[in-house]
Amino acid sequence: MKPTDVQEPRTGSAILRTALRRNAGAMAWGTVLMGLYQAGETAFPIALGLIVEHTLRERSLASLAWSVAALAVIITTVSLSWRFGMRILQKANTTEAHRWRVRVADCGLQPVARDVDLKSGEVLTIATEDADQTADIIEVVPLLISSLVAVLITAVALGVASVWLGLLVIVGTVAILSILSLLSKRIGDGTREQQARVARAGAKVADLISGLRPLHGFGGNHAAFLSYRRVSTEARNQAITVAKVNGAYAGAALALNAILAAAVTLAAGWLALDGRITIGQLVMAVGLAQFIIEPLKLFSEMPKYVMIARASAERMALVLAAPPVTTPGGGRPSPGGDLEVDGVRYGSLRELKLHVPAGEFVAIAAYHAREAADLAAILAVKVPPDAYEGVVRIGGHELKDLSVEAVREHLLVNPYDAEIFAGTLRTNIDPAGTGRRVAEAVEASLLTDVVALHPDGLDHEVRDRGANLSGGQRQRLSLARALAADPDILVLHDPTTAVDAVTEQLIARNLARLRRGRTLIVITGSPALLDAAGRVLVLDGGAVTAEGTHRDLLATDDTYRRAVAR
Repeated sequence: MKPTDVQEPRTGSAILRTALRRNAGAMAWGTVLMGLYQAGETAFPIALGLIVEHTLRERSLASLAWSVAALAVIITTVSLSWRFGMRILQKANTTEAHRWRVRVADCGLQPVARDVDLKSGEVLTIATEDADQTADIIEVVPLLISSLVAVLITAVALGVASVWLGLLVIVGTVAILSILSLLSKRIGDGTREQQARVARAGAKVADLISGLRPLHGFGGNHAAFLSYRRVSTEARNQAITVAKVNGAYAGAALALNAILAAAVTLAAGWLALDGRITIGQLVMAVGLAQFIIEPLKLFSEMPKYVMIARASAERMALVLAAPPVTTPGGGRPSPGGDLEVDGVRYGSLRELKLHVPAGEFVAIAAYHAREAADLAAILAVKVPPDAYEGVVRIGGHELKDLSVEAVREHLLVNPYDAEIFAGTLRTNIDPAGTGRRVAEAVEASLLTDVVALHPDGLDHEVRDRGANLSGGQRQRLSLARALAADPDILVLHDPTTAVDAVTEQLIARNLARLRRGRTLIVITGSPALLDAAGRVLVLDGGAVTAEGTHRDLLATDDTYRRAVAR
């Protein structure tokens, strides 16, 4: 079953319940084994007390031998139960964290965006850190129960020796948990705020990296770095605050547990001096007082981890429970259909009307970059159909009646800033590995020189974001990927802004040749691409103001000539 086929949890509590229910079997076995481990740990000082008691009374080597054998069994039980118990729980924890990472990533990669006020960097943080911290609940609950088992066994064993010792352990444990529960609430609130601020800092640095070159271009990098420093400082200050609360919590837990252990030891010593418990029981009480510090520490830390897991689960619910920004239809466009934009009003577009028949090569000369960007966004379905006035039709079908997946299979919009991924030239051109039209796409985009430059050819390694490629090489690689996809309708937005004039001229001719008989729309101000197109539409003031061939418009339209002539 795919993640999208599962009903998404609506709240953080629902996410935690889902995680617990899904891992009930592993948690049950883990709880049994970890409970056995804690019982064995508790049995060790009890056994020592009994050994001292019987040795002093009987003074028998056989009894001593049986006692040593009993200790060996206890030690073996402790070792094996811990090993296999933690193995089961950590495997379940890791698997559950993976499931939630996949669920969050699936939401972020859906064709229809979610209506959530989070940037990609924040979603990334939720898909990693929050998913891991939510899955920690799988280990927390069994460890909590096993620690409770240890405390109860200790209380019963001491209660058998003296009711007052048993009551002291129970009352002391309740008091410790009551005090620490107040601090755990502060930790949960602080952790939630810290995670949000760290996510905002991650989103800011992601935006900076993607826009670093343009920022350098107009000198805005210093202001951007200052903005990131401010967000990062806020995250650091919040992390320090949470660390202080965590430190106070850990210190308080350690101090309270030590006080309880000391109280048990002193009480047992006083009872022994008073003759109300034996020497063997005193040894047992002192041993249990030392042992109980560890399960009490673990027991007292569990509320903190529960609050952290709940805070992370609530952040995941922001993504998983967010509704889509639009509800697309389920239809599919007809193969080889035309494209029609009828009366669209959105952003800088004003009653935009244009029609591109199937198989035509049309260039759109937008005088303003904002108009080109708005048109590309609408055709790429980045803007929901109900967010603008007017209608976009593909093959006679309205865009709102078609599924987003079907639209993008039929109509591909390649943006001017298309991402380059870590991998190879081949995997960037043909991510699906179908091998269709890769050679033709490489040739048409003039990526042949890049392929020939490296011994590995198409298998040449590409770094993240194409860091080891020039701007022109990245742009041609992106163009090759769009051409290799070979959709019915291909829209290219400024595909040659980073290449020289000669290369641009050759690419324009190659595009016309490769896409002959297939619909091609190029939003551009390049004279070479405008000249290669069969028809040019002039986009100005949000509407088409003129159309014709490039050369006719050069001869008859002064505004066009001034806008596109180089």
